[in-house]
Amino acid sequence: MQTPIQHTVTERFLRYVQVDTQSDPDSTTFPSTEKQKDLSRILVEELLEMGITDAHLDAHGYVYATLPATTTKKVPTICFCSHVDTSPDASGTGVKPQVYRNYQGQKIVLPGDNSQVLDPADLTDLQNQMGHDIITTDGTTLLGGDDKAGVAEIMDMVHHFITHPEISHGKVRVLFTPDEEVGRGVDHVDMEKLGADFGYTVDGGRRGTLENETFSADAAVLTVEGFGIHPGYAKDKLENAVKIAARILERLPQDRLSPETTEGKAPFVHPVTISGTAEKAEIVFILRSFNSDELPGLAEVIRTAAEDELRNYHRSSFQLEVKEQYRNLKEILDQHPEVVSHAEEAIRRAGMEPELGSIRGGTDGSRLSFMGLPCPNIFAGEKAIHSKLEWISVQDMELAVKTLVELVCVWEERSE
Repeated sequence: MQTPIQHTVTERFLRYVQVDTQSDPDSTTFPSTEKQKDLSRILVEELLEMGITDAHLDAHGYVYATLPATTTKKVPTICFCSHVDTSPDASGTGVKPQVYRNYQGQKIVLPGDNSQVLDPADLTDLQNQMGHDIITTDGTTLLGGDDKAGVAEIMDMVHHFITHPEISHGKVRVLFTPDEEVGRGVDHVDMEKLGADFGYTVDGGRRGTLENETFSADAAVLTVEGFGIHPGYAKDKLENAVKIAARILERLPQDRLSPETTEGKAPFVHPVTISGTAEKAEIVFILRSFNSDELPGLAEVIRTAAEDELRNYHRSSFQLEVKEQYRNLKEILDQHPEVVSHAEEAIRRAGMEPELGSIRGGTDGSRLSFMGLPCPNIFAGEKAIHSKLEWISVQDMELAVKTLVELVCVWEERSE
């Protein structure tokens, strides 16, 4: 790429994070909170002001927009996707971003809550940020770099191409989604309307990383039907479903197959909630493995524990319901190796060595890949996400923008 980028990413990011877009896992609406649309409307206005004539917000809270092609080549249509919502894990109301220029490795005590300290001994990525400008929260909220960094970077990329029409590139589609943090981010994406051949989510962490593999995921709900009776007359009769459920959990492996005992590509069975009464209790699990074929075996771990425990109770029973959530996007990306190799080349052109990685989780790209849009995840620079210690580097965001610009150019250059 020959044309220098006059970056707008930092200014955009500082504005975007101050808009409260927190999603709500308990909501039954879509999007789960109306306030997510507040940022989406701003993005539409800014895209229209740039000259993106078809930018719009649909009824479901998605922003669609098109950067028209400037080349005569037949270039696949590429989509860049980020989510506007922030995590329910920490407040997103009244975000007050702080900018620390020319960071020199010191601890950063956040001004809104002095107990919140960014310590490079704990947040080791800070050790690689010497001389960078670091953006943090004030310690009372999260920052929202996940994923407003990705949003700002895509917007800066579009701005660069709009202001430099001499750069040859294919058609680029922009998609901003709600509710990624509560697992519903692509529930209502209109794939025909989107009309893209390949995609990239911009929602990763460390600079230079490119994630081409995720967990495959199922959800499991174990329902225990106990035998209830007045506790005053319960001797030798009551079979308490809550206690049975607790004992089933105790039967699960203690030294493996759990998030707290695994790393890398090891799978796990994770109970996320337990609730109920003496008559009926419910445990909600998530099952995770990089190998989709292992998921039924993880469900069997739960079933076996339940069967073994229920042998002690003659009036009680259980049901196990398993539901697919998403699958390892590598299963799709391996069929389209150019999607990853083009991104690796873009990262190199931006001055970094690409680092392929696996996510012990999922992204919107996991589901988009199986909906027909092969979609790895590119770094956005976000760090310590979902917490009041969240931070990001200005320079890393600028490198992300440069990577996106280079990537669009790589697709054009390698097309006929």
